[in-house]
Amino acid sequence: MALDDSLLDDPARLADADGAGLLRSAAMAGAQVRSTVETAEELQLGERMDVGRPRSLVIVSRPGVGHAAARLLESLVAPASPVPVVLSDVVPSWIGALDAVFAHTDDPFDRELAQSLERAARYGAGVVLSAPPDGPVASAVAGRGLVLAPRVPVPPELTLPRALAAGLLTANAAGLSSTDLGALADRLDHEAERCHPGHESFVNPAKSLALRWADHIPLLWGLDAVAVGVAHHAAYALAAHAAVVADVAHYRQALSRPALRRAATEVSAEDTIFADPEDRAGESAPVRVTLLAVTTGGEADGSRHRAGELLPSADVVAPADEIVADDAGRAAVLALRCELAALYLGLAAGTIGGAGRVAPATA
Repeated sequence: MALDDSLLDDPARLADADGAGLLRSAAMAGAQVRSTVETAEELQLGERMDVGRPRSLVIVSRPGVGHAAARLLESLVAPASPVPVVLSDVVPSWIGALDAVFAHTDDPFDRELAQSLERAARYGAGVVLSAPPDGPVASAVAGRGLVLAPRVPVPPELTLPRALAAGLLTANAAGLSSTDLGALADRLDHEAERCHPGHESFVNPAKSLALRWADHIPLLWGLDAVAVGVAHHAAYALAAHAAVVADVAHYRQALSRPALRRAATEVSAEDTIFADPEDRAGESAPVRVTLLAVTTGGEADGSRHRAGELLPSADVVAPADEIVADDAGRAAVLALRCELAALYLGLAAGTIGGAGRVAPATA
């Protein structure tokens, strides 16, 4: 399917292509966070979880957005947590009354998760679930845990802000973090405005990123653990919206693979404003290295410097260069930008929507 990049700077055609309102739904990231905070306050999450420091925090990773959300949450909470933060596909068999459990799912009929959470609740663990209010999953913890149900309706592929907010609220309530969710929501609103469909590509960071990824295989390499968590979500979004497969790794791990490192280095050297796309006609799509950075200072800055020397032509996307926020705020902004970029790419390529589809050229 040919890419119609002219669609991105034509607001009317872009609106027609986005008949499902996916861009508008993604822009409601800040609203998702605020509504989750309101739900948690109404359910008295802070009071019910404030029963002393837990023995551990178990973050359950489930298919869909929950997979990347769990990894991102673990990378944000674990480094400074005074107790172990455990990432698991199901609740571990050793769970007990001294442990806290958090899970996010958009599938209310996930039987494996329902059975796992039912066991955790039965053994007295503090369970917080971000999920639809109806179905076996929510029923598994009814009366024995807290269910943070969605209030802002968006497609399941766009629920990362809600999942991340619910997880951070759980960690805050357990005394393992102190994230300001209000400030995070404000940052998401600001990013959504910067990436508004009416802004042209040269001033819209999401559209610019989409054009950089177009007709390439994105190599999403994180310069820190939190950035790797964001990269997992970016890869999910690219697959979900643009049918694009991306590589995700920490940049040091990425460069330990000789063949891919050579390809990344060679294409970076060739990737100049003078490169002629016709020279690659008939070849497989070239790779595009995107270095993601969230944390700052010390080792993080050193990693960025070394990566820049090894891959001087790589794109570096680092919210810290643009905004003042904590790690959670920068991670959320970066995740939203990547998500919007994937949506713009999908609309231009015709993998989602309709008006962006372009018929193959014929003789």
